[in-house]
Amino acid sequence: MKRFKENWEITQNWQLLFPLIGVIFLGYSSFKLVKLIPANWFNPTDSYFLPYLIFIIYCVGIYYFCLKIVLYAIHKLENKWVVNQRWELIRIFIVFAFTGSSSVFVGRPIIEFIGITKDNLYPIFYWFLFIFISLFFYQILLLVFGWLFGQFKFFWGFEKKMLKRFGLGKFLKN
Repeated sequence: MKRFKENWEITQNWQLLFPLIGVIFLGYSSFKLVKLIPANWFNPTDSYFLPYLIFIIYCVGIYYFCLKIVLYAIHKLENKWVVNQRWELIRIFIVFAFTGSSSVFVGRPIIEFIGITKDNLYPIFYWFLFIFISLFFYQILLLVFGWLFGQFKFFWGFEKKMLKRFGLGKFLKN
């Protein structure tokens, strides 16, 4: 544990909360990804135990693969993103994960409230509007979750860069 704390520059025990949240949500994501696999892949025999064993092996494999991707991304971004301690990168990744998921959950009811469905609009236009509305709420939720997780300054700078890339930088005061 001492080596883990030193590696992630954790100085207080409450900071261990963020790696724990990251590990839990990565496990949950792995579980949800394996559930997308067709059920007949897990029924090679009539055995009761084997399908569950295969399911667990797939979960562990996907978890390991996703963990390697996240650790690689953290390694690449730790010099690019300015943070005080290394564990804050985990907090930033958690904010991005919450924001991405939440923007879809907020965008879906909004587009239904407007009365737009896949049935009454050409699919390309539907998905364009859905992505546009989700992206709009993504910008707002990114700042909200950034503030909740104590990274508002980082995400405000990130937001300003993103808005400038969208050509909306003229609306921001320097």
